[in-house]
Amino acid sequence: MELSNIEPQIIWKNFSRLNAVPRPSKKEERVIAFIQEFGENLGLETTVDGVGNVIIRKPATPGMEDRKPVVLQSHLDMVCQKNNDVNFDFETEGIRMEVDGDWVRAKGTTLGADNGLGVATIMSILESSDIRHPALEALFTIDEETGMTGALGLKPGQLTGDILLNLDTEEDDEIDIGCAGGIDVTISRDYETGSPEGQMIRFEVKGLQGGHSGMDIHKGFGNANIILGRLLYKALEKENIQLISIDGGGLRNAIPREATAIASVRNAQEFIDELTNGLKNEILEEFAGLEAGLQINIEHATSSDQAISEADSKKIILVLKSLHNGVYRMSPDVKDLVESSNNVARVELKEGALKILNLSRSSVESSKNSVAEQLKSVADLAGMNTVFSGSYPGWKPKPGSEIVQLMEKIYTEKFSEKPHVVACHAGLECGIIGANYPEMEMVSFGPTIRGAHSPDEKANIPSTQKFWSFLKDILANIPQK
Repeated sequence: MELSNIEPQIIWKNFSRLNAVPRPSKKEERVIAFIQEFGENLGLETTVDGVGNVIIRKPATPGMEDRKPVVLQSHLDMVCQKNNDVNFDFETEGIRMEVDGDWVRAKGTTLGADNGLGVATIMSILESSDIRHPALEALFTIDEETGMTGALGLKPGQLTGDILLNLDTEEDDEIDIGCAGGIDVTISRDYETGSPEGQMIRFEVKGLQGGHSGMDIHKGFGNANIILGRLLYKALEKENIQLISIDGGGLRNAIPREATAIASVRNAQEFIDELTNGLKNEILEEFAGLEAGLQINIEHATSSDQAISEADSKKIILVLKSLHNGVYRMSPDVKDLVESSNNVARVELKEGALKILNLSRSSVESSKNSVAEQLKSVADLAGMNTVFSGSYPGWKPKPGSEIVQLMEKIYTEKFSEKPHVVACHAGLECGIIGANYPEMEMVSFGPTIRGAHSPDEKANIPSTQKFWSFLKDILANIPQK
């Protein structure tokens, strides 16, 4: 089945058009131009602000002029992840999509349904001529995935809407009314290098499913950097190690799927045999029910690169073993909500330069700071440098707001069941936008998406139909001013 044959055709048409445009985070020039041209071709007021957010305004349809104006909001950038065996350039190529039963997925890469389906939905509303709606402001933000730059750069007074509908959640039976804030924690240090004194060994962890470092952090998925750290730590019990290189993980908001390290040891074969017959098998057994694709390889290697000292290598390994990864605290106020967490997202050691990238999240500001400080404390003990950056606030729930009650009522009447009114552990832009627009009522919802931030990402077709119908009914029933 081609995407052009899927209902609602208008959304999948626009999603296909959008996915033909490369749109990595921080490299959104082409997609900004694409959306700007889209709005201008419709004859709608279209502006691009100082950071690159695109705002398109559409007047109310006849009879809806007295309703509260609505902001429809989604972000233009996408997470760019691919399988190692896939040849693909996110900066020059459009996403290759296919239909798999009730799902749309990409061929070996992220699909970009996060948040491309939201963008395509807003495009569909803007170009429609038969959908009732109040006055609309379509807000397309940039760089949500790697810094919230668009939301942070949105100035007060640019929007006039009373209600913001953020189309960036991934369960179609949920109405999201709160989210976590986040902070980037970067640990680094440069080390002197010299010639390795032993034999080379390569450690490889691969085949993990990865996932969203907020929405999936509580599911117990394997983190390749943490597993690699366990292997290296166990190796210290056998003999001293000289680290040569580490290459693990990628983006801060993706749970690492793959990691490799090259090290020098004195008795390589004995070392390999002991780890292979010991900890390797224990880890595979631990994750057998959750990570069926996990592979761990420990083998002889060659390298012309220099190594760092045994003492410095030990400090790095101890830090990798000590950094908190996963859930830090569950919310005492909201059932089953992760309050705080950390993702050890990227570990790189190259030519003596070490970088460890973390993303700490929390719906409570003090708890977010506590997680970040715990990471810094570990780094301080090892003589490493720590930098905090990219901090953004969470979004405090307001369950009794008028728009939440309206959406609950419409959902229950349409689908004969109550929706789940929730807060999430992802970093949505609502909290940042709300800081400049405190009186604006906000809700986030969307179609069902699985595997966001990983090459397994897929979007559910029947759920998208349900979401489209729900959104149209919401717009038609927005209350009066």
